[in-house]
Amino acid sequence: MNRSSLKTCISTSFLLLVFTQCDTLNQLGSASGTGSSTPSGNPTTSVSSSEAASGIKQALSQGLDRSIKSLAVQDGFLGNAAVKILMPPEAQKVESTLRSIGLGSLCDNLIQSLNRAAESAVKEAAPVFVSALSQLTIRDATNILLSGQQDAATDFFKRTTTNELAKRFSPIVEGALGKHNVAQYWSAVVTRYNQIPLVSDKIETDLNKYVTQKAIAGLFYQVAQEELKIRDNLGGARTTPLLQKVFGYADKQKK
Repeated sequence: MNRSSLKTCISTSFLLLVFTQCDTLNQLGSASGTGSSTPSGNPTTSVSSSEAASGIKQALSQGLDRSIKSLAVQDGFLGNAAVKILMPPEAQKVESTLRSIGLGSLCDNLIQSLNRAAESAVKEAAPVFVSALSQLTIRDATNILLSGQQDAATDFFKRTTTNELAKRFSPIVEGALGKHNVAQYWSAVVTRYNQIPLVSDKIETDLNKYVTQKAIAGLFYQVAQEELKIRDNLGGARTTPLLQKVFGYADKQKK
């Protein structure tokens, strides 16, 4: 599939999902000559290197697709206690003080705006992950599949995408911070705090950098949860014959 075809696919689905599904079909066809996979619930005693790589890519595709969709919506971050972005650590004393004197709404407005910025940025992750998947070797896939580490696939993405994600997220976050009046809310919070008698501490936080880092951390957290579901087959997360075969084989290797 060439780049122009990928761009066409974006209009109907996540680029990442399309890439990996097509890649899976191609690799399975090469491995078996038929493009078919083992029937559901009947994993074989072994899998080929090609199947292992395809299975890992399909699992990652599924996890990433679900993670991005769950976070890149209103309240994707704000409504998820596990990834919700709170006030920067150095400003939490400010928050506590303002809430104690009845100015909690200022803090709530700021926190909402920080999370809205993250929700706007996270959708930019898809093309970055496509690039990372294209670099996944058969050895990488085998190590991920048979690793005793429950977040081995997520860890692979952390190593290969964090820097690029930061580059892509940063301008999106910056724009979203402006759109959601974060500077205004931040200024209001700091100003009211500084007006409190006997307050002398200065709060200096790079909110763009802070939100970017938190958005990336939240995304990886969500991806790790999706990976765990597939590894443990929670709620029938192995939704395709390939996932059932490859991860069924991995289960047997643990025994």
